[in-house]
Amino acid sequence: MNEMDADAPIRVFNRASGSIETEAVYGESFLRWAYGSPLGRLTVALAIQRPVFSWLYGILMNRSNSRQKIPPFIDKYGIEMDDFVCPEGGFPHFNGFFYRRLRRGARPVAEDSQVAVFPADGRHLAFPSVSGADAFSIKGQAFDLSGLVGDADLARTFEGGSLLISRLCPVDYHRYHFPVAGDAGDSVLLPGSLRSVSPLALRRNLSILWENRRERTLVDSPEFGKVLFFEIGATCVGHIGQTYQPGRVEKGSEKGFFAFGGSCVATLFEKGAISFDPDLLEHSASGTEVYAQMGERCGISSR
Repeated sequence: MNEMDADAPIRVFNRASGSIETEAVYGESFLRWAYGSPLGRLTVALAIQRPVFSWLYGILMNRSNSRQKIPPFIDKYGIEMDDFVCPEGGFPHFNGFFYRRLRRGARPVAEDSQVAVFPADGRHLAFPSVSGADAFSIKGQAFDLSGLVGDADLARTFEGGSLLISRLCPVDYHRYHFPVAGDAGDSVLLPGSLRSVSPLALRRNLSILWENRRERTLVDSPEFGKVLFFEIGATCVGHIGQTYQPGRVEKGSEKGFFAFGGSCVATLFEKGAISFDPDLLEHSASGTEVYAQMGERCGISSR
């Protein structure tokens, strides 16, 4: 991928409609300036990537007067509110709307135990081998598996493994769920910066994925073996909230939520553990993300 590709519009294959769409990027002008110009990159390095920036923005999104942002946000981005639980009296602030809960049955979960599902509503890229993930960025940036995992011994378990990256935009439902059933361990915090995970930033600097603040959870699945699940924070994501309890978890059960901002989750499988769906592989190979909702099938066990 060259420099011109880094500035290209974000193209997404919508699995439901079967069409390629151009993403309407929230804050696009700012993102292009921040990650595509020398002054912008300096501003990111000196201020925007620092956790205190996102923490302060989170405070604003928790103020009661932020409620006024909700109706125009829903109208502008065409959010289907029938899918979500709306508290009596309305949401207390914008963040309350941002990490709203699903209504029961709004996201059916593929039932076959051999099937893995997307962990979140969003735009997804799948790599049969994690070493191929560097194709998404400008040539020369190798994917750092050990850096992402934050534990060299644990990273060796996933050498040659498969990777699913699920990117959530600010307009998306912002709770994430377990993609497989199994026994889930504790969540481990890995400190870091908070930069954008938009392709407009990742194309230029893939290391954002392993340098941003993130949390890591290991799931031992009967069908898929060891599965490593990451929540990766981003600009203005001042909080990653875990709602699950360590122990037995069901596929599609809620794991946690992101407070305001774009963000992503990454799911890492052991080598040979999963066969991703053909449409997902086809579009990912060309750098085109696939839009799909939580609970839809993303692959099948190949163990």
